Amino acid sequence: MGIAVVAAAGASSSMAFLRTRAQRARWVLTPLASSSFSAKPISSSASSSRKLVLYSKPGCCLCDGLKEKLHAAFTLSGPDSLHDVELQIRDITSNPEWEKAYQCEIPVLAKVLSDGTEETLPRLSPRLGVELVQKKIAAALKQ
Repeated sequence: MGIAVVAAAGASSSMAFLRTRAQRARWVLTPLASSSFSAKPISSSASSSRKLVLYSKPGCCLCDGLKEKLHAAFTLSGPDSLHDVELQIRDITSNPEWEKAYQCEIPVLAKVLSDGTEETLPRLSPRLGVELVQKKIAAALKQ
């Protein structure tokens, strides 16, 4: 199973890159739409049923910190592995509805339900360790 990361933001926003199980990142960037990019491991062709969305914006230090923690959590193995989770990063400044909804709340992490709707996850403290972030996300995805 591979990891997929999608960034739905302007071309100037930072991309989040996650490593494969072999701890060597090899990515192909493919445009999805005018302001979106997809970064997927070369060996990954199966689509994921576990999906997360991170609402963020450029220059947000809390957002950048959570992206780093997610990057690290996605590389960990074990019973709470997140290797098959697809993460989409959305820049709220690229969509007025997202900006209105999340401007004072970012970073916001949501799981995508089977019907395509999103359920906001409880805020992850910036003080949490990577292992605990992984466990909390894995638990939320099992619900």
